[in-house]
Amino acid sequence: MDLKELRRQRRSRFMGSLLPYMGYIIQSGVAMVFILVLIIFSAWYTALLRDIPPGIPIRWIMLVLLLPAAVHSSFRTYLQTPDTIFLLPQGHRMKEYFRPAWVSGNVWKILRLAVVLITIWPLYIRAEESPRGLLSTALVLILVKLLSSFGLWRETAMLSRPAAAGYSLLRWAAGGLMIAAWFWQPQGRALIFIVILAAAYVAALAVPGRHPVPWERLIAMEKNQGTRALMVLGWFVDVPGREQRVYPRRYLSRWGTGLPWQKSKAYRFLLTKSFARGDIFGIILRMAVLALLLVWWNRSSYIGSGIYLFFLFIMGIQLTALRKLHSESFWLTVYPLPDGSRGKSTTRFVFRSHLFLALLTGLPFLVTLGDRPLEAIGTLAAGAVLAYLFMGHLKRKEAVNDEDL
Repeated sequence: MDLKELRRQRRSRFMGSLLPYMGYIIQSGVAMVFILVLIIFSAWYTALLRDIPPGIPIRWIMLVLLLPAAVHSSFRTYLQTPDTIFLLPQGHRMKEYFRPAWVSGNVWKILRLAVVLITIWPLYIRAEESPRGLLSTALVLILVKLLSSFGLWRETAMLSRPAAAGYSLLRWAAGGLMIAAWFWQPQGRALIFIVILAAAYVAALAVPGRHPVPWERLIAMEKNQGTRALMVLGWFVDVPGREQRVYPRRYLSRWGTGLPWQKSKAYRFLLTKSFARGDIFGIILRMAVLALLLVWWNRSSYIGSGIYLFFLFIMGIQLTALRKLHSESFWLTVYPLPDGSRGKSTTRFVFRSHLFLALLTGLPFLVTLGDRPLEAIGTLAAGAVLAYLFMGHLKRKEAVNDEDL
């Protein structure tokens, strides 16, 4: 059996399943809005480079932006559930199958890292008094990326899941310390520290016991990767067969329990619980925190208003994906939901959540009410209008696809 050819065929089939949707993405109005946002960001970034605020914490900015790009890793193995039977006899040869996955995963992640680095580099060299060299910085970040990818692969194979979770935290901590040492310490001292920490991290990875091939975990990871790809496509077009990942967030377990026990509230209850335990909540939570930080930093300028509306728009796109959350659920065809309750419950839930996010991420503008009352009130009003426009968009979608809702 040619394992490399098997993976190549599976990859080709998966990419082929996505190609029919490419035309819809190109024709989508959302795609055009992304292009417009990119143009606006370019203009804003150019203006920022011309007039950099004094005392800008450029090292912290570099750390915050480069750490996720350097440490976050993932692999596409395209493994399937039957492989635990049919590929099990090939377990001693699976390195041939996994090697292209590891290489391609690192190549794409390094390209993404290079894009982030090149984008923020002009700001760095203009704001930093003694900047590092671009090539040496890129080499350090690539080292962190390769080390993180190796660490993730070892974590996946660990026998103990609590140990794997602990090593995941260690991977992020080690990567953050390496990047911070490079930007804060003298170059020679930073390199010595990075080499010692990298060696200690690699030695620590050799301690826990590991599976030769962690079949079940790799299959679960592959399902999650495929679901994320379909979720991105779902922003532009209806995509069938999307699986939802469930997270046991116990701190949100009581969310929705206060809803009245009525048929008209049944789908709202299901949607609330699904949102609290799904991927979309985690994405929006991270975006909201980042938006709060950036808006607080730029709260006294129109740049802050632009950042606020940009993040609110992106969060609105994420929230509208909730209309497809249970579009193929068998039990919803059995349970006697009132006519139209799915669409109405989804629209109301999305609008209220979007409006809450508009108020939450707009809190920094309340501090500027004394100095810039019209700008602050106008920005918050624009956020509310944006939430209302997304609600109108959802209603139109329901009218066109009434049979799905």
